[in-house]
Amino acid sequence: MFYYVLKYVILGPLLRLLFRPRIEGLEHIPAEGAAIVAGNHLSFSDHFLMPAIIRRRITFLAKAEYFSGPGLKGRLTAAFFRSAGQIPVDRSGKEAGKAAIREGLGVLSKGELLGIYPEGTRSHDGRLYKGKVGVAVMALRAQVPVVPCAMVGTFEIQPPGQTLPKIKRVTVRFGEALDFSRYAGMENEKAAIRAVTDEIMYAILELSGQEYVDRYAAEVKAELEQPKKFPRRSR
Repeated sequence: MFYYVLKYVILGPLLRLLFRPRIEGLEHIPAEGAAIVAGNHLSFSDHFLMPAIIRRRITFLAKAEYFSGPGLKGRLTAAFFRSAGQIPVDRSGKEAGKAAIREGLGVLSKGELLGIYPEGTRSHDGRLYKGKVGVAVMALRAQVPVVPCAMVGTFEIQPPGQTLPKIKRVTVRFGEALDFSRYAGMENEKAAIRAVTDEIMYAILELSGQEYVDRYAAEVKAELEQPKKFPRRSR
């Protein structure tokens, strides 16, 4: 119940008023039945803007850190994500990917919309990074369409590290649903799930117009966070 109050009474109208999002291709979201909405991830604001403009309820797999933050801010964030019906997923450890797929398939089995960011983390520089294959595994196992989505302008209003977003117009763009029925029965074949993932990422790329990087965003972030090593000076 609170999800719909948040969407239609509290947060949704406020976001539409402040950011006046241009909405393109909303007709590509199925009116009923299970489907995956796969988007780029540029900003913390994405968590609110996309669900606010989709008519149906959509459930995202959110990182577990949003539910376990310290202090008052952490408790408020956790309460918000729980109220919005989001599912915490631990992204660390070998079983993390399996857990995310299991939770996602549970949402799809109910005939609902599942939202996912195939990059696995926010882009730190506004570019589009290589997609992880979990989205393909879920699409093939559940035999559901995938609707590509591009958030345009959200990196500019709230890049990583910025607490409050700038009040500026953004665009939320949906593409035609992708049908992967030709890969039926191939959900365990690495080549097939990589091909499906890449097709999804290419569709997002066409919608967003971003520069593409054929590497995982988390790997690039980790490299940037490593302390730089300087050569020793000879005496």
